[in-house]
Amino acid sequence: MNHSVHTSEQATAVSTPLVAESGIPFVVGISPVFSASAPMKAGVPVLITRWDEAVEKLGYSEDWKKYGLCEFMYSHFKLFSLQPVIFCNVLDVAKVKTAADAADFAIKDHKAVLPFEALIDETLVVKAGDTALSSGTDYDCYYSNETLIVELLSDSTSYGAQSLNISYSKVDVTKVTTADIAAGIESVELCLTKCGIIPDEMLSPGYSSNASIAAAMTAKAANINGLFHAKALKDIPCGKDGALTYSEAIEYKNKNNFTDKDDIICWPMVKLDNRIFHLTSQLAGLIAQTDTENGGVPYESPSNKALKCNGLCLEGGTEVDLTLAEANLLNSNGIITALNFVNGWCVWGNYTGCYPSNTDIKDHFLPIGRMFGWVANSLIKTFWSKLDKPMTRRLVDNIVDTANIWLNGLVGQEYLLGARVECLESENPLSNLMAGIIKLHIYLTPPSPSQEIDFVLEYDASYLEKALTM
Repeated sequence: MNHSVHTSEQATAVSTPLVAESGIPFVVGISPVFSASAPMKAGVPVLITRWDEAVEKLGYSEDWKKYGLCEFMYSHFKLFSLQPVIFCNVLDVAKVKTAADAADFAIKDHKAVLPFEALIDETLVVKAGDTALSSGTDYDCYYSNETLIVELLSDSTSYGAQSLNISYSKVDVTKVTTADIAAGIESVELCLTKCGIIPDEMLSPGYSSNASIAAAMTAKAANINGLFHAKALKDIPCGKDGALTYSEAIEYKNKNNFTDKDDIICWPMVKLDNRIFHLTSQLAGLIAQTDTENGGVPYESPSNKALKCNGLCLEGGTEVDLTLAEANLLNSNGIITALNFVNGWCVWGNYTGCYPSNTDIKDHFLPIGRMFGWVANSLIKTFWSKLDKPMTRRLVDNIVDTANIWLNGLVGQEYLLGARVECLESENPLSNLMAGIIKLHIYLTPPSPSQEIDFVLEYDASYLEKALTM
């Protein structure tokens, strides 16, 4: 007997939802990591939130054909001012370096200028005549303006030298293979453990047009960690071996099987003055911007929203002019493009790569497909903590009630037109319940993009009669 007033606490019947992130890119490629002050490890995803952090960990070069990650970091951080990004650099310096023959370099202002790909490592040997110089005593090395500078120090006895004989190793990016890129794509499996975030976009600027890389991207986008969903943003190449016209782009898409519901296919490239971007790089920024403006909910299409460009072009910079009819023809074949029309330069298109062969609205409409993936990812994160709990009526009710309250909130904000969760007896046979399997059925309807607005104009003579009747 305890003669008193008692209180106790019971677990809340409804859990707090854990909403999945949206508009988070996972970008695989090459960066000049050898020039970085705090280089990231090759093949390991790294979460980066700022431009200066990206330069510190990835390095930077204006040669975007060699170093595609630099293009993306410039677009996302400089042009769209968005974060975060998960980068995976696959350039392993130890595997791709090659020896350069010793050569004489002229000195100007006590500095010798070496190629940017030259490495600062134990193979760098600097001589003044027959005298070997010491790093930190006779000279310092640093990267500047796409070069490696060897600068003589004023305390060195060779400070007045007119030339230096230098041997070194250099990076050869041509040794990076498609297998290296594919391994980088596989590393998306590490994003949750390494970065604490599951990305919902996968990109590889300059490589996504390769058939084997594209296939790997699609496979991973549909099944990250065996659970989570993303979209694979791919470019149709627009160089000599790719598509130089909109009709060739349609042919290339179908020939190379860029036709999955998780594919977002783009053509051609875009340019901002003298800078050329893969359209996927800027599309990723626009998707993230649109999601951010909608509270992180990916229910709105990026179509008809402004890009950071002033033209379309092919790989070499040749301008591409698209009419509205041509852009719409690309759209009707599941290709997203850009158009300079009423609102200036905008992304144009709402369909994923599976269109027009797949007529399921949740598969071929980009914002609807992204909403399905986002809801699925959120449900997994929210109810992961319920795994292995005793299967009781209270557990099932907690899951159903929590999910319904969250979905009702999305409906109230018009992110969904309607949604509900049901535990159907027909989908939960006794054998499944005995095996510890619960199946819940979620009905949801995201809004479709209003991609066609049709006004019917008719002459009404009755207004003339009313206007002129005395």
